[in-house]
Amino acid sequence: MPLLKVDHMTKNFGGLVAVDDLSFNVEPNSIVGLIGPNGAGKTTVFNCITGNYTPEAGSITFDGQSIKGLRPHKIVELGIARTFQSIRLFSDLPSIENVLAGRHCRMKAGMLSCLFHAPSQKKEEEASVERCMEELAFVGLAHHWQDPAGSLSYGNQRLLEIARALASDPKLLILDEPAGGMNEQETKALVDTILAIRKRNITILLIEHDMRLVMKICEKLLVLEHGSLIAKGEPSSVRNDPAVIEAYLGSDANKW
Repeated sequence: MPLLKVDHMTKNFGGLVAVDDLSFNVEPNSIVGLIGPNGAGKTTVFNCITGNYTPEAGSITFDGQSIKGLRPHKIVELGIARTFQSIRLFSDLPSIENVLAGRHCRMKAGMLSCLFHAPSQKKEEEASVERCMEELAFVGLAHHWQDPAGSLSYGNQRLLEIARALASDPKLLILDEPAGGMNEQETKALVDTILAIRKRNITILLIEHDMRLVMKICEKLLVLEHGSLIAKGEPSSVRNDPAVIEAYLGSDANKW
């Protein structure tokens, strides 16, 4: 059974069809790349999966359960976490508090327990801080735990977003252009991080314009153009697909 199944999904904005009758599967413990030219509808697909948008038609099933129309926080609770194309951190807060924001969905203490600092609430908070420190260490940012998120380098802010997403215990991690704006050294660290995440049995679905990164880590590619799927399969076959070359790469084969 696929972990994520998108079936005949359509999303419109007024008279514009952003996603058109799209179907694809994401298998457990895989790394899948969603690629295509700017304006192809990639981020709209992500927003439909994570509850930011509700598609007009089709279905979205995650781990055997329909998630179409659910609110984003409910989808996170089910096990889908994401990062965004534009960094969304609490820039004035320490890194550890940014990661704790991602852990909130797994904390059970109620309002009264928090108000009166019940022993169970204190124990849960201590465990959450410890877990979030582990995620900071996992992405190589443990020594920045007290630093304001906005003071970190661009690449480290990207990694901090990933740590925050991981703190929610996802089964599926969705990354929207994680290498955007990174230099070569930062991109290498990102690749290592993504491969290490997969070793934790977390499935990864990503949008990325760095084709060398995509070819290095993805086992399957989905190619969109004008909201429609024009190709899918292993990177070695997709890279030679005439429709992909024409729509996405043109004559610039060196991008691969």
